[in-house]
Amino acid sequence: MLLLLVAALALVVGLSLAFIMWMPGNSYTGAFEPLTEHERTIQDKLRNHVRTLAGEIGERNLWRDEELQASAAFISSTLEGYGYRVREQPYPVLGKLVKNIEVEIAGSSAAEEIVIVGAHYDSAIGSPGANDNGSGVAALLEIARLFQDLECSRTVRFVFFTNEESPFFQTDEMGSRVYARRSRELNEKIVAMLSLETIGYYSNENGSQKYPFPFRSLYPETGNFLAFVGNLASRRLVHRTITSFRRSASFPSEGIAAPEWITGISWSDQWSFWQESYPAIMLTDTALFRYPAYHTEIDTPEKIDYTALARVVQSLFNVILELSEKE
Repeated sequence: MLLLLVAALALVVGLSLAFIMWMPGNSYTGAFEPLTEHERTIQDKLRNHVRTLAGEIGERNLWRDEELQASAAFISSTLEGYGYRVREQPYPVLGKLVKNIEVEIAGSSAAEEIVIVGAHYDSAIGSPGANDNGSGVAALLEIARLFQDLECSRTVRFVFFTNEESPFFQTDEMGSRVYARRSRELNEKIVAMLSLETIGYYSNENGSQKYPFPFRSLYPETGNFLAFVGNLASRRLVHRTITSFRRSASFPSEGIAAPEWITGISWSDQWSFWQESYPAIMLTDTALFRYPAYHTEIDTPEKIDYTALARVVQSLFNVILELSEKE
């Protein structure tokens, strides 16, 4: 009887892991082709954005308010240079005014359906934040540039959030929480939210990738892939985006749709949209499970793999372009 119970428990655990870990398509393997001229342009712009944010401006948060405002000004001026009309969502925190920044491409045949791609532009206290999250901001700026002359069926918004880092993480002062709550109050129909979070560090060394329990030994030990992360309610969105990515990308990818209580699953702005029952996922290099400089003073621009990041950005552009069209 005991053996039967153990076998049944093992079966349940196995099926549960299969449910949250199975992903459609196959991750890319093999050698990389040299960057195209188009991708080299993306690479150069990504490097310049990260150097501005993490090199020239540096640590940026409410305790470095001047730098936080400087990064917001840089983002706004860059977007305006692409021809966008920038909108701000200011709100008070601890006696200071902080703001989310957004631009929008109005949809055509399905304008009421909204796709949001977001990244937080603040950095952790004591860190210049090249990877966390200069890489995500740089990627979002480049994706916005690539979208600047396009028409989409759905409305597409590119949103730069403030106050993602501690002590505001998963509080009412978190920028994405303020934004998502407003969207729900306005009854906006957000059909997909993608959070670009710490996406610039990759390694081909065996053992460079770590995982929280219970996923040790179940995923690759080499940290050379982009991860697609969602909660159980966003499983369909995880599957759709990773399918699209794997169809067009020559870059490794892994995915998971798991309960939010598992370590790392809710570690970014997608969490805020889950609170309002919107489908949302995080795209990440897995942060501290791979990146030794995470949340430290040595999270500096030279740590970023700009060649890999350029490949990722071009492939994510294709994913978002597909999402912007009505199913």
